[in-house]
Parts: sequence; C-alpha cells; structure tokens
Amino acid sequence: MSAAWQSKKMGKFTLRYRPYTLELRHVFTVASFSRSTTPVVLTELEYDGIIGYGEASMPPYLGETQESVINFLSKLDLSAFSSPFETAEILSYVDQVDSKNTAAKAALDIALHDLLGKIMQQPFYKIWGLNPDLIPATSYTIGIDTEDMIRKKVEEAEQFKILKVKLGLDTDKMIIDTIRSVTDVPLCADVNQGWKNKEEALEMANWLHERNVVFLEQPMPKEMIDENAWLTEHSPIPTIADEGCQRLADVTALQGVYTGINIKLMKCTGMREAKQMAELARALDMKVMLGCMTETSCAISAAAQLAPLVDWADLDGALLIGNDIYEGMYVENGLCRLPDRPGIGIIKA
Repeated sequence: MSAAWQSKKMGKFTLRYRPYTLELRHVFTVASFSRSTTPVVLTELEYDGIIGYGEASMPPYLGETQESVINFLSKLDLSAFSSPFETAEILSYVDQVDSKNTAAKAALDIALHDLLGKIMQQPFYKIWGLNPDLIPATSYTIGIDTEDMIRKKVEEAEQFKILKVKLGLDTDKMIIDTIRSVTDVPLCADVNQGWKNKEEALEMANWLHERNVVFLEQPMPKEMIDENAWLTEHSPIPTIADEGCQRLADVTALQGVYTGINIKLMKCTGMREAKQMAELARALDMKVMLGCMTETSCAISAAAQLAPLVDWADLDGALLIGNDIYEGMYVENGLCRLPDRPGIGIIKA
C-alpha cells in the first residue's frame, strides 16, 4: 500500500507521514504467529529546507497500528521549539504526549537524528564518536519452517557468518539438525517466550550449546522472572531479554535475570534511548544485542549508527522484504557497512 503524505506545519518544523506496507520475501513464522507483510509508517521532518527521514514499524504483536501511529503523530506540536538541536527537550515532550506508542515515537526520533546529522553534515556514528569497524557481523534470521524451506533459506544466507534461528515449538531439534546438515556457522536461538518449563529449557540450552548455539534470546515468558534468572545462572550459554526488555527503565531490574538485553528502536522510542540503554547495560556488565523489526533501510540504518557499541547485531530486517524504498546500511560478506553520508546515511532508492 502506498498512500499520500499527510503534512503538518509546526512553527519552523514540518512533519509529513504516510502508511506503507512491507512485503516479506518469505512467510515469517515464529513461536506464536505467521505473517507475510508488516505495516509501517514513513515520516519526514523538515527544518530550514533540510529533511530527515524516519520510520515506525509495527509487527501486530506489539499493539501499534498504522492508524495509532498516524493518530499519535497528528497530536504532535513542535512549534514551541526553535531548533532541532533542542533534542532532549523535543524527545522528552514527544514521550509525554501519550503513553506507549513507542514505534510512533521512534519514527520522530529517527527523523530528528537524520535531520541533525544532515545539518552537521556528518553521519551520526561519527557525531557519537563511534568506529564502524567495531560493528559485529549481523545475523540473518531463519524463521520456523519445513526442512526443505529451512535448507533453502540457509543456502540464501551463505554470506552470513552467524544465523538467528526462530525456535519455541515442538520442531526445535528438527530445525537445528536441519541447519546443521548444511552449515556449521554459529547460531543464535530466538525462542520468543516459547519454552514454559525451566528444567526443559536448561536441557535444551545444553543441547544447543553442543551444536554451537552462542546465546538464547527470550527463552521463557517475560513474566517468569525467577525461572529466567535460574536458567541464566545454570545455562552454559548467555540469555538475552527481548520481550522482557522494552525501555531504559527496564534495564537495571534485569541484571541477574538475563545475561544481556536486546535493544530495538521500535520498543525503546528510538536512537537516543537505545544509546542510553546500551551504555547502562555496559555499566552493569551486561551483554548488548541490537535487534530490529521488519523494517526498511531507514530504521535499519538508524539502528546501525550505534552498532559499534554492541556485542551482537541482528540488523537483517530490510533484507527480509522485497519492496525497500531506501538505500542505506548494506551487508557485505555478512558485515554491516555504513555509507559515509550524513545523518542516518540513507537516500531514496
């Protein structure tokens, strides 16, 4: 779907937004659902003739929709701010307009950072003083599927140095064995809260460890705090909070419950808070993973600006779709490459 831009003039700022539907190359299946499309809302924030690009991606399980994002953006009024350099004040205001709506807030945050970088004529990773050579190899996601389709997906992902595997159903061992029949690259296992018993989870963790799985992402439901903490204490491989970690305020309480956290711009309201979360997790001696939803190169390139800060990157969202409309961060031999362009580094394809 490609709809017309809606435009809102706010003092020196103009905000534009429109819905867009991403079409996945393969049906995407995890422990709790399957889908073939993802709704997004694209944004543009203009100031003094310079335009920053943003994006909200809303997988259905997060509770946001194109309608809710557009409704949130329509409420914004930036006319009280005279400059995009009032970043902290602008984003604090945006966060207080309504509760939740984290993807909608991320769309504005990303556009604002892109705008700022373009004004300063520098990529944001340089503004933050980060070295792009430190970005870890990105994983490529293999969804739950049949043996034949799993082999096909693994063959398509030949360039990647690490694969992310969706688990959480009774096919877990079949999926791992199928992948291991065609490749020995390291794997990370995303269970999406699919395991419900800590003893069985530990048994699986040991089994996966023997098959070169390097960490477990959200092994059990986020509400099972004591069980996840027990698993983390006994597991031979690290555990990472995903659904259990949304925003900055969540991080400290997760120390000891998980080995680390997965940061996603759409969960934490964007680049500013994502960087704060990474720095706090580091201070707490926790591991940091940088993830994504199914997104265009806009949101992916925004996340990639802070990828030098993390242990693991899972920035394949734009590679899973067939109708990306931007060019930005790209993957070369499994490695994230950031273009030397200002802001988040994207151009319209």
